[in-house]
Amino acid sequence: MKRRQKERYKPVHTPVLLDSVLSLLKQESIDSQAEFLFVDATLGEGGHAEALLLHYPGMMLYGVDADGEVLLRAQERLKLYKGRIRLFNEWFTDFFKNFRQRFKIRPSGILFDLGISMFHYEKSGRGFSFRKDEPLDMRIGKNIEQTAEDIINTYSQNELFELIKGYGEERMAKRITYAIIKERRAEPITKAHDLAGIIWKAVPPSYRYGSIHPATKTFQALRIAVNNELSRLKEGLREAFQVLEIGGRLGVISFHSLEDRIVKHFFKERNKSCTCPPDWPICQCERQRELKILTKKPLTASTDEIKRNPKARSAKLRVVEKLIA
Repeated sequence: MKRRQKERYKPVHTPVLLDSVLSLLKQESIDSQAEFLFVDATLGEGGHAEALLLHYPGMMLYGVDADGEVLLRAQERLKLYKGRIRLFNEWFTDFFKNFRQRFKIRPSGILFDLGISMFHYEKSGRGFSFRKDEPLDMRIGKNIEQTAEDIINTYSQNELFELIKGYGEERMAKRITYAIIKERRAEPITKAHDLAGIIWKAVPPSYRYGSIHPATKTFQALRIAVNNELSRLKEGLREAFQVLEIGGRLGVISFHSLEDRIVKHFFKERNKSCTCPPDWPICQCERQRELKILTKKPLTASTDEIKRNPKARSAKLRVVEKLIA
């Protein structure tokens, strides 16, 4: 029994850009022994959290994840730090929105790792991977009614095209959409592996053998739509920055251009000290810069890290420091 439990909780996710996270999300005024609060807003299996807890012995960590199943895996992984962690099974948007009503302390650091955990691909059984014969579910958190199967089988042709083109940035969206519509007329598409096969046949041979599987972007688009990821990110960044203490640092690891664009815009807008028209001789908005950008260009993985963990190749880390309340 103990052996089975140990195997069950063996981590399958490797945290990316770990050294950069450890160094950049620490305030210069805080030494490694100081007491402070850190929020891992996308805890996953707890890889970043484990390293942070080890690196900063005085740190208290709040771990947030919408997926209760993966939260249990993180709890097992972090059991040595039981007295220094609190785990919350909720979306980060809700967590930060209600933060000031629930807690008196403000966090000194917040991390968003927006990548989908390897647990979801390998262990969840919810159809995140196009390589597996699993139901087309793709729901990460609780209280989500619509599944990927619902979208594939009920969206109109135009809605499906716009989703695959927009959220997947898929240049073969028209071909893929047409193939899906044709296949679902015969019978509903219910399995991830079946959908991947439809996409494989829909694209030209030259596209099938590229650097990524031709179903990758469509599956990304479906996952984003099911979990409302982009809207949640916009709201989550806003709410998280509100609760962060002055001098605290906020870091975001993104994995595709849609996410990174949202993060970059959020940081850029709050880095402005004046929003008056350029032809006005005197500033009248009296706006103050809200943050300082610590990463002029996003940090990316080294060649060695990519060799160890290919998933890191698309990771980008941006970090800012809060200047005013």
